[in-house]
Amino acid sequence: MIEVVIVGIYAVLLALILIYCLLELRLAVHYLRSRKLSEKRIKFLEDSPLTDDFPHVTIQLPIFNELYVVERLIDQVAKIDYPNDRLEIQVLDDSTDETVGISQNKVKEYKAKGFDIVHIHRVDRSGFKAGALQNGMKVCKGEFIAIFDADFLPQPDFLKATLPHFQDTEIGVVQTKWSHINRDYSLLTRIQAFFLDAHFTVEQMGRNSQGYFMNFNGTAGVWRKATIEDAGGWQADTLTEDLDLSYRSQMKGWKFIFLERVLSPAELPADMKSFKSQQFRWIKGGAETARKILPKIVKSDLSFKLKVNAFVHLLSSSVYILIFTLVFLSVPLLILKNTFIEAEYAQYAAPFFLANLAIVVCFFSSNLDRYKKGKGLIEFLVLLPTFLVVTMGLSFHNALAALRGLARETTPFIRTPKFDIKGVNDIWKDKKYVAQKVDWVTVLEGLLCLYFLFGLVYGVMQNKYDLFPVHLMAFIGFSYVFYYSIRHVRAH
Repeated sequence: MIEVVIVGIYAVLLALILIYCLLELRLAVHYLRSRKLSEKRIKFLEDSPLTDDFPHVTIQLPIFNELYVVERLIDQVAKIDYPNDRLEIQVLDDSTDETVGISQNKVKEYKAKGFDIVHIHRVDRSGFKAGALQNGMKVCKGEFIAIFDADFLPQPDFLKATLPHFQDTEIGVVQTKWSHINRDYSLLTRIQAFFLDAHFTVEQMGRNSQGYFMNFNGTAGVWRKATIEDAGGWQADTLTEDLDLSYRSQMKGWKFIFLERVLSPAELPADMKSFKSQQFRWIKGGAETARKILPKIVKSDLSFKLKVNAFVHLLSSSVYILIFTLVFLSVPLLILKNTFIEAEYAQYAAPFFLANLAIVVCFFSSNLDRYKKGKGLIEFLVLLPTFLVVTMGLSFHNALAALRGLARETTPFIRTPKFDIKGVNDIWKDKKYVAQKVDWVTVLEGLLCLYFLFGLVYGVMQNKYDLFPVHLMAFIGFSYVFYYSIRHVRAH
């Protein structure tokens, strides 16, 4: 009986993952069809530039213990090309270390130069980032609010490239695409850039081009202040306050615009612990937002198409639960095949192949201009399997994050440390904020390495190679994540 149950679960998981991948493929098709839309938005900007009528803008910089990057952030924001008498800069500083003094001195420096810049320091950190943004909004002067996290370096023309789109009074948010100042720092940063590029093209542009709900990415975008107020303001009951507010505002009728051609450079996490903490926050917060927002989506008068896409979007973080469960069950499935099950695995191989084919198309579509060149194509052929292997290795960590979000477990807002990493010669290992201990999830990831190694050895010994590729990918993926989780802690 148990073998029938496991086989049935495995088949259902494969089907669900295939459906998810096909829906991602559908977004890729939408993206490819909408590439001309990006050109139209650039043409609109050229035809409708800001001239003499400059709206008042507040730039909010939420920071917490950003010793290494707070000065470069403020310096870069000060370079934004916009009339000083129409621009306010709020440094929303919740820091508890020497960052406070550094940011205060930097604010004084620019205030003396004639900038309208203010340092707002909170001690209690209530509501974390959402609380800081809401607190700053109470006293901000701007009709529009631009937000940059500490790891960003906005381009001087950022406001002039985004604000003209607000001439449409229904537009509540303009989101720009992240670029990566340290893309080539390591394999880990290349993998992150590979994944984020797909999100900001296939997913963001794919959704936006069809009028589906998309999300503000927490930074590198501009809000109409009235939109935030109309949607109920920033709320701290999820770890992804940006996704939460995005849905609440779009359900109120506000429209979002994504600008693929406007780039906002940022620093990617350089160590495994920081990367995993970022993933935890995004995934757990996404699950929390799904639990909060989806009942309202169901009761709303939105179209069926919008509701379906909202469900897929908000539940996307939970796909890691499916991936990990599928991979974990592959070992007992292999054993059962040798004892109970005589049928071949063609029915499992087909959906697995189709799902991976859909992912190939999605990621290739995400950066066509880069992959048209021979070097870019080679990079794609290397990064895609590497990304899939590492994703499998992170599946346990990310599945736990999603489960904890769906269960409404309360966890603190853990920010991602930044170390001012730009080139391959920059060093983060001996700096403050580096993780100093190994957590229990990392220990379990080490045990999972042994688990999938057993699957490999068992399959070879029994001369059964059906699931060999899955176990090999899982073994390599969990080994990579486990090794660097340990190494990057010990580096401190």
